[in-house]
Amino acid sequence: MTGHLDTIAVARAKPRNAAGRSALLGTAAVLLLLAAGAAYRGSGWFAANSAPTQQAAPPPPKVTVSAPLQKDMAGWTTFTGQFSAVDSVEIRAQVSGYLTEIHFVDGQMVHKGDLLFVVDPRPYDIALQQAQAQLLTAMAGLDLANKQIVRTTELHRSDFASGELLDQRVQQQRGAVASVEQAKAAVRAAQLNVEFTRITAPLTGRISSHRASIGNLISGGPGAVSSTLLTTVVSLDPIHLDFEMSEGDFLTYQRFQAEHGNNPIDRTVEASLSDEQGWTRRGVLDFMDNQMDRSSGTIHARATVPNPDLFIAAGQFARLRLPTSTMKPTLMVPDSAVATDQSRKLVMTVAADGTVVPKLVQIGSLQGNLRVITSGLSTSDQVIVNGLMRSRPGSKVTPEPGKITLASER
Repeated sequence: MTGHLDTIAVARAKPRNAAGRSALLGTAAVLLLLAAGAAYRGSGWFAANSAPTQQAAPPPPKVTVSAPLQKDMAGWTTFTGQFSAVDSVEIRAQVSGYLTEIHFVDGQMVHKGDLLFVVDPRPYDIALQQAQAQLLTAMAGLDLANKQIVRTTELHRSDFASGELLDQRVQQQRGAVASVEQAKAAVRAAQLNVEFTRITAPLTGRISSHRASIGNLISGGPGAVSSTLLTTVVSLDPIHLDFEMSEGDFLTYQRFQAEHGNNPIDRTVEASLSDEQGWTRRGVLDFMDNQMDRSSGTIHARATVPNPDLFIAAGQFARLRLPTSTMKPTLMVPDSAVATDQSRKLVMTVAADGTVVPKLVQIGSLQGNLRVITSGLSTSDQVIVNGLMRSRPGSKVTPEPGKITLASER
């Protein structure tokens, strides 16, 4: 009985010991994993990859530098001007009548003397014939008056005619002379009206559109209240280029003239149209007004520019420049190398130690792709001509040598 109870006790105790062993085994597994993790974390690979890396500083950015380009150039002042015709004529009717012919195409080039319009000439032909008939009548009356005065003079010498009669014959002869002259004037006036029925071009140039069509009744001449405008003609070669000079530019030009004394100065004007690169056209300054405009503070000036190809039309705008000094050494840099700081102009240069040094400059006119620098730079300065966006004042850069050239020299 006792042995049976012991067997039961042992049988009951076995499950408890198995559960304990399972718990111990689980605890041991956890401890092994923790130990492995600790060993893993302590390994050199994990430490090497978890430590913060220290990157090397990048090298200074590369920029292209060059000394300013120096060339002997005259000083120029740039203006904006507008072309105008040397001659511009309104074609108006000089006689009244019906318009019967038009002998041009709107906008074409016409030459002096070309037939443009014809007004019905028949009424004026009739008036001319009447005037010519009146002239014949007056000449016949003069012939009779001359014969009468000859006969009366002979009779007066023989005392067969009184002096009073002779005086009357002289008066009649003078009246006949006046009638002839009046008739001649009427003939010339009638001939002139006949000529006015054929309207010709007064100059060589480009004609506008016709303002009256065939069949319209147009008015003109001394008896008309107003003359009908038929068209306009403008000359094109040469052509004027008008512009306004400020008081400062005018003084600069006057000083330039004073430097030459009595010697003639260069009045050459260089012009460029809005789509042209460089100064492709030449002209001569031939007029400057006699007083400043008080309202604008400017003075009107004008140059004459040849236009043999008739490419320029009156009313077009153009840039022009006028010499204001003699030839002298001038520094130029690419226009893209000039930066703007509010109202100031800057040029970035590189010192000997690679430091970016900004320099304030005064700029002049644009010569092709280069900007004239009037002050602020020297011939020894190394100007950043490429890589301006990678340079900051006071920062370090790696300069690489370059060369400044005019676009025309490339």
